[in-house]
Order: sequence, then structure tokens, then C-alpha cells
Amino acid sequence: MSNFKEIQPQEFVYSPFKLIGEEWMLITAEKDGKANTMTASWGGLGVMWGKNVAYIAIRPQRYTKEFIDNSDTFSLTFFDDGFKKALGYLGATSGRDEDKIAKSNLTVQHTDGVPYFAEAKIAILCKKLYAQEYKPELFVDQEINEKCYPDADHHTLYIAEITKILVKE
Repeated sequence: MSNFKEIQPQEFVYSPFKLIGEEWMLITAEKDGKANTMTASWGGLGVMWGKNVAYIAIRPQRYTKEFIDNSDTFSLTFFDDGFKKALGYLGATSGRDEDKIAKSNLTVQHTDGVPYFAEAKIAILCKKLYAQEYKPELFVDQEINEKCYPDADHHTLYIAEITKILVKE
């Protein structure tokens, strides 16, 4: 945990609306000893089933989904503004095509076996609790389905328990 300290969820004073919606995050998981990551700007933090949780949504065609589906854990990492270009690259390039983590010059490290990035300002370590594909007929507001899913490539929703929150010292 070099350069990071653990805080309790109640000490988390950052706006998830700003972190996720404006600054973006990396969702990272491992499969067969290899890490993959993707940039995301949809998701959230909260409480479910008496647990502090994070929720994320991943489209079926994303390579990172294979890693999330094959692991019990993943991380959400947040960065200073100086990493916006790298986050854009990591969101636009598939790990199927190249070693995008190496090309981004980010360093994967682990705590409790969960991969995250040494350069992050915040790392939220998560353990999966629930996964379900969005279904078109369940949208109460069908305009969202029509607007966000014209190709019927509905996200899978993942709800995960937050096991640790690490912040840069």
C-alpha cells in the first residue's frame, strides 16, 4: 500500500458526482494473472443490503467485462486532472488489441489481491455481490432505453461491497 492510507467509508468526503461524472474512473480487474481496465463515467456509491457499496455498469462488448465476470474483485481508481489524456486513451482503446496499461505508463499494484494503480489519488477496492443485465422491458422511462441502447447492447449492472478505500498520502 505504498503512498496510500486506508480510510473508512464514513471519512470519504469526495463528491461521487464530480469523481465519476466529471473526472472519470478506471474500472480494473484481473483474469489469469493479467489486469485490464476501462474508463467509466457512469456508476455510484451508496449503501445496499446493510453494506457500503459501489455500483458500475459495463456493456457486453467491453473487454474489461470478461475480467469483471471472471473475478470476485475489482477496483475503481480516480486520478488528478493531469491523467485525463491517459483516461481518454484507456477508454477508447481495447486491451484486446494492445497492452494499453503498459502504453499508458500506469503502474498496477495490488492490495488484498485487488489490482489498482499506483498513480491514482483514490482507489476503492470492491468485492462483487450482484450482477444483472439491464432488460429493455424494465425501463420505466423508455426514452432512456431508446436513446442509450439503439443497438440493444444493454449494460450489466454490478453491485459490489467496498472492502477498502485507499487515498494518496
